[in-house]
Amino acid sequence: MKHVSLENGIEKLMIPGSKVAIVQEGNSLEHALLVLTKSGYSAIPVLDRDYKLKGLISMPLILDKVLGIEGIEYDKLSEMKVEDVMNKKIGWMREDGGFFRGLELSINHPFLCIVDEAGVFVGILTRKSILAQVNNYLKFNNT
Repeated sequence: MKHVSLENGIEKLMIPGSKVAIVQEGNSLEHALLVLTKSGYSAIPVLDRDYKLKGLISMPLILDKVLGIEGIEYDKLSEMKVEDVMNKKIGWMREDGGFFRGLELSINHPFLCIVDEAGVFVGILTRKSILAQVNNYLKFNNT
């Protein structure tokens, strides 16, 4: 019988930053909209030039800024920057935060941004991967 633990860290559950769609805070909203559309994600991390986590950008945040009374103000897409629109209140944790910290934070966030001790973005931890680990634990340890 296989033993599944919840005491381990999050490294094996995390999607590395190199495989995550991101934008930089100085990118235009047009660029962010393209990245969001092509990636199919509802929200993506926003980083600075040093790859430090600064926030999240999402389609609703962009649309809220470019929808005018008469319709979409397309010129705003190229004029406005991601940093003007991004959400700075996001779910994040350090990579050494542990599984239970990730579980607790994932209650209110579909994914958590993971940073190292210097605040550099290293990846994401999805609620899906956390729930899969809990499911495996319950399946294999309660038989």
